[in-house]
Amino acid sequence: MTSAWVGELVRLRGVEPEDWTAFQRFDANTGDMRRMDRIHPPRSDAAQQEWAREAAVRKPVDDTLFLVVESLADGAFAGFVTTSGTDRRAGRFEYGVAIGTDHKGRGYATEAVRLLLNFMFGERRFHKCEASVWAFNDASIALHRKLGFTEEGRLRDHEFFAGRHHDVVLFGMTAPEFAARHPYPREI
Repeated sequence: MTSAWVGELVRLRGVEPEDWTAFQRFDANTGDMRRMDRIHPPRSDAAQQEWAREAAVRKPVDDTLFLVVESLADGAFAGFVTTSGTDRRAGRFEYGVAIGTDHKGRGYATEAVRLLLNFMFGERRFHKCEASVWAFNDASIALHRKLGFTEEGRLRDHEFFAGRHHDVVLFGMTAPEFAARHPYPREI
């Protein structure tokens, strides 16, 4: 059996209630969370459990997805990918990816994004994917260039955190650009 959600390194899956501890550890690493503009006050165990329970049964709306990236090597929670800002009229969406410190540098983000874009372009018929990256996040900028995204602009002093304003680099990729670089899997 083959699955559009499984690559050679990772599997994308829905959030499960027992993932709350992995999300709690993820949130506690404020260095990683700050790179994603997601730093927030600590959540109690009860609040994190409630969030995971609700996320586990939440139905996707307007192709807005929140998927766990799971390592095939050991079944570990490695991070997550999301879609947002879906615009069916224009045919575009935004996405984000986050891989935990213990799983960085293994190709998990690259494969997770490819799986996600295969679905959004090849099954949901979107035309363009957009991503926003902190200008100081060299690893994320390199990931987007490696995947074939084009740098489309820079928003100067656009976001504030850690006591100062930071630039945001805007990336985009169209479905034909993705297909040329990462051919869609075809059924036999």
